[in-house]
Amino acid sequence: MPQSPAERRVVVTGPPRRTRPVSGYYRPRTEIDEQTTLGHTYVRSLMRTQLRAGLTVFAVLGLLIGPLPLLFAAMPDARGLVWLVLGFGLYAPLVLLARWYVRRAERNERDFVRLVEDR
Repeated sequence: MPQSPAERRVVVTGPPRRTRPVSGYYRPRTEIDEQTTLGHTYVRSLMRTQLRAGLTVFAVLGLLIGPLPLLFAAMPDARGLVWLVLGFGLYAPLVLLARWYVRRAERNERDFVRLVEDR
């Protein structure tokens, strides 16, 4: 006998309410703690990004301060200008560069922690 449309059953599916822990669960933190090859790769990646930020700051600093001795040699009688440039002209860029570096390093570390903790 065929069922009428009113008598049909409806199957409702959804996510399982309980999940069992998987035995082979991947945890980057244990990889780092056990010093496996993958853990070494994670740490090397963090160190590489920190080194890249440091080298960027060093390059900008070199381009900012490097030409100053040539500029000062071209103007031998401008001692007041030298002190003004060194005292006031470089202070703001150095502070901004240091602030950028600290923010970048903290962001790199935050990203690394987020990667390791699986968030």
